[in-house]
Amino acid sequence: MKVELTGIHKSFGTNHVLKGIDLAVDEHQVVCLIGPSGCGKSTLLRTINLLEKIDEGEVRLDGLLISGAGVDANSVRQRIGIVFQSYNLFPHMSVLKNLTLGPIKASGIPRPEAEAKAIDLLERFGLGDKVQEYPDRLSGGQQQRAAIVRALVGDPEVLLLDEITSALDPELVGEVLSVIRELATRGLTMVLATHEMGFARDVANRVVFMDAGRVVEAGPPDQVLRKPTQARTQQFLKRVIQGGRLSQ
Repeated sequence: MKVELTGIHKSFGTNHVLKGIDLAVDEHQVVCLIGPSGCGKSTLLRTINLLEKIDEGEVRLDGLLISGAGVDANSVRQRIGIVFQSYNLFPHMSVLKNLTLGPIKASGIPRPEAEAKAIDLLERFGLGDKVQEYPDRLSGGQQQRAAIVRALVGDPEVLLLDEITSALDPELVGEVLSVIRELATRGLTMVLATHEMGFARDVANRVVFMDAGRVVEAGPPDQVLRKPTQARTQQFLKRVIQGGRLSQ
């Protein structure tokens, strides 16, 4: 599943958040969006699955225009999963019910099939013993992993992840990385927004550096993170390295 964004503009009132973004994500690729807070990474993710309506430009999936008038946004979102910074789990439902509600109600997946897939994914994420627990009995990292599983139960063709390591203890980051690598190997196209530079270097096929609503630089992780060509990228990474968030 290829994702193409062309000339994307998005404003909130007088705040021009995305300023002519061009981005292509090939099938099977893992693309990491990096950049300072407020640069537009999260908004860009939300435009891909139509949670934010763009003001100008085009979004295409495998060449099919999905950002035009008359597009069924719900059908698009069944093909594009998203995991937010906050977990958004229903506190009055068990983990299993949280994970299967959407696939059963929105996608029409039979309950036994949805539950079997959810349980299998929970096992892979180290949450096999949390199936009947309630969210308030889980740690922040466990809730984030459950939220990732919820996005996967419906078999999305593209997965968008917004700061998925932000709530994880450092020792759990490697576990999540291994699952992301496995998903990439299985052919899932992914776009991730992250402040974790090591995460981007280890997982991505391509890294995209954004600043002030624009793509400043894009390329393979070693090129962007080790030998950036743009002055703004160099300045950003210098501060990241000084802060101990990326080794040279």
